[in-house]
Amino acid sequence: MARRGGRGWYGQVVAAALGVTAVTVAASLWTAQAGPVNDPSQAGTSVHHPAPKEAAAKVSVEIAHASDRGARGVNITIDDGPDPVWTPKVLQVLEEYGAKATFCMIGPQAKAHPDLVKAVVAAGHRLCDHTVSHDVTMDTKPETYQSQQILDAERMITEASGGVRPLYYRAPGGAFTPYSRKVAASHGMRPLGWNVDSKDFERPGTAAIVATVKEELPNGPTILFHDAGGDRSETVAALREVLPWLKEQGYSFGFPVR
Repeated sequence: MARRGGRGWYGQVVAAALGVTAVTVAASLWTAQAGPVNDPSQAGTSVHHPAPKEAAAKVSVEIAHASDRGARGVNITIDDGPDPVWTPKVLQVLEEYGAKATFCMIGPQAKAHPDLVKAVVAAGHRLCDHTVSHDVTMDTKPETYQSQQILDAERMITEASGGVRPLYYRAPGGAFTPYSRKVAASHGMRPLGWNVDSKDFERPGTAAIVATVKEELPNGPTILFHDAGGDRSETVAALREVLPWLKEQGYSFGFPVR
């Protein structure tokens, strides 16, 4: 989520969800990179997280904005879920238009909805660590806190997925620090930014979301949407317009560079 307005609505997230929506999504030829799950420390009780027995691939600490599909590639990124109401609807639209996306997940949300995390992976999308609490002031907090937020969420997402690791780390509100980028990269997660803020979180109307994406696309290929945090019907409707429009303009759907 963009930092504008200081929205830290996930700061009080509680990982107790009543039921999990089961989603069946056909497996895609685009596969996510999987690895073994850590033997983790207890979340919230330890800020020390040992490295995986099989080291994750080294990635750059620089914030990624480019697409692995080159100049005519776009990266659809979906933040703050998974959500039992809206994530299935987003997945359906992505499938209809043959689009792949990177889902930046909140750790407790992933833990509460493992079937949705698995559905995202099965459809060939990629996972991104979006911390435990979505604290947009993380860049002002101690390094031990930053590490706990990133690595506890990584563990939750990896366990919920059945062993597929997040390949990216997106700081809430873009609140990166040199330290947080180093921690993420050391665990194989490329820091991930965005070029186009659709502003869908503010629910300005479907037409406004679509117009914003079209106007800001020259800024770069990574587009920010949301599948949680309230009513996301405008986002779903906007994706139904934006995805075919992007294809008509000659763009292909890729993933952020690693």
